[in-house]
Amino acid sequence: MQQLFTALVAIVVGVGACVLYYFAANWILDLVLPFRDSSPRAVRNQKIASVIRPWLFLFPALFVLGLYLVYPVIESVRLSFYNANGSEFVGVSNYVWAVNDDEFQQSIFNNLLWLIVVPAATTSLGLVIAFLTDRIWWGNIAKSLVFMPMAISFIGASVIWKFIYDFRGEGVTQIGILNAIVEGFGGSPQAWVAIPFWNNFFLMVILIWIQTGFAMVILSAALRGIPDETIEAAIIDGAKGWQLFFYIMIPQIWGTIAVVWTTITILVLKVFDIVLAMTNGQWDTEVLANLMFDWMFRGGGDFGRGATIAVVIMVAVIPIMIWNIRRANAELRAR
Repeated sequence: MQQLFTALVAIVVGVGACVLYYFAANWILDLVLPFRDSSPRAVRNQKIASVIRPWLFLFPALFVLGLYLVYPVIESVRLSFYNANGSEFVGVSNYVWAVNDDEFQQSIFNNLLWLIVVPAATTSLGLVIAFLTDRIWWGNIAKSLVFMPMAISFIGASVIWKFIYDFRGEGVTQIGILNAIVEGFGGSPQAWVAIPFWNNFFLMVILIWIQTGFAMVILSAALRGIPDETIEAAIIDGAKGWQLFFYIMIPQIWGTIAVVWTTITILVLKVFDIVLAMTNGQWDTEVLANLMFDWMFRGGGDFGRGATIAVVIMVAVIPIMIWNIRRANAELRAR
């Protein structure tokens, strides 16, 4: 109850502060630049006020973005050139350490593995499910079930899958669903998340399970946006179900597929919660974000090395974001 009360107070105070700010900002602007008559001075004040007013509305958002996004980026870049406590300039030695560190190299490899598998699997599954559910009477129910994991946090989903992968040792009753199925077919239970290399794929399944609903909803909307005349013309020309899907529908929604793909790619580059909750980077499952967390906050913390890994993640995300923005701008100009 205490947490609910605190959350309610925060919402009321936050919304109230925003409303008060907007009313006060408008009142002060009108007081400083009055334009109630038709005099030349009033006309000039009105023009100036019309330029300033949008920035007054944007100021809270810009301030928060600057405080929680721009400043941390600048500070992270600065700290990456300093020692563990940020007191001594060490140049590029943190980056040299990163290039030669085995754990950092393992994290790069795992991140690349996630980048290859998760966006491809999630987008493909979302596209197929969107296509199939639009053709069955209970399609909306199916979509709701597929989308439901999106409402679960990454930590919550990890806890669910922890029970699925649970291993209790040979001769002990298995409570993990996967091991129970394996034993049911006469196999031996396995510590799935401790099997090197393959355990990465078991962790990827969690993110695919969560994000397939997102891909499905976006791609379903894109499929429904294809003109009926195009589909009808293809059917008249003899196109069958999968031919219609691969040769008619997919080319027309390729832009949407690319956006979904890049959005999930950016998410994968920042993956952290699942690895932290499932393995904490053990058994060769370390990824960059979890490694950054370890260096930054554990064992006394090393701000320099933690910031270095954060900068690497940021640099990896930037090209994808630029490509995404350019593609979106090109589509807007085409319209």
